[in-house]
Amino acid sequence: MIEMKNVSKWYGNFQVLADCTTNIQKGEVVVVCGPSGSGKSTLIKTINALEPFQQGEITVNGIAVHDPKTNLPKLRSRVGMVFQHFELFPHLSVTENLTLAQIKVLGRSPSEALAHGLKYLDRVGLSEQKDKFPGQLSGGQQQRVAIARALSMDPIVMLFDEPTSALDPEMVGEVLDVMVQLANEGMTMMCVTHEMGFARKVSHRVIFMDQGKIVEDCPKDDFFSKPEDRSPRAKDFLSKILAH
Repeated sequence: MIEMKNVSKWYGNFQVLADCTTNIQKGEVVVVCGPSGSGKSTLIKTINALEPFQQGEITVNGIAVHDPKTNLPKLRSRVGMVFQHFELFPHLSVTENLTLAQIKVLGRSPSEALAHGLKYLDRVGLSEQKDKFPGQLSGGQQQRVAIARALSMDPIVMLFDEPTSALDPEMVGEVLDVMVQLANEGMTMMCVTHEMGFARKVSHRVIFMDQGKIVEDCPKDDFFSKPEDRSPRAKDFLSKILAH
């Protein structure tokens, strides 16, 4: 579903991604973790070209992201993205947030977009909030609306960029519950997160990054249960997060 080959990216002279290579299979859930500033968010944003990259190749479901001829808006309409800070339109109601891109990008009729949007709003347990504005919702509710909005576009892949890091601890669970449900239904997912409980429960694989490089790319059980086989940097990371 996603193929990355030798992807490198620079901001001026600073290299933020260095020779990153990995593959994500259809239906696979991959968690990307690592210390702050290791390139995790940048890596995930290159997949739908929100971050341009200077070297390497990325293919999503056979579509070459690196090809200048690729229709990137069309590609992005098939790759759902959920951000750290929700990115809902504050001046639009929940319903309008759910339907706008469906109408503008996918060309659905307003009634079709509404039916589709409300179906996914119900899936994230927020049907009764459909007429509210984002500012009237809690952070956890806003993030669930953002997930429903992404799902309304019928994505082939879902990307999550630290979806719970801006939330109060009490709200983290309600967002992770929705993500667990998606994973159990076979959605292909790539998720940058510090929620190691979620990683252990749901992911198939863990990618560990440090200083712009993919240092570990291994099955979840190997990552968590065989720390002795990990790189020194991953071992150090695990010892800090698993000790508490």
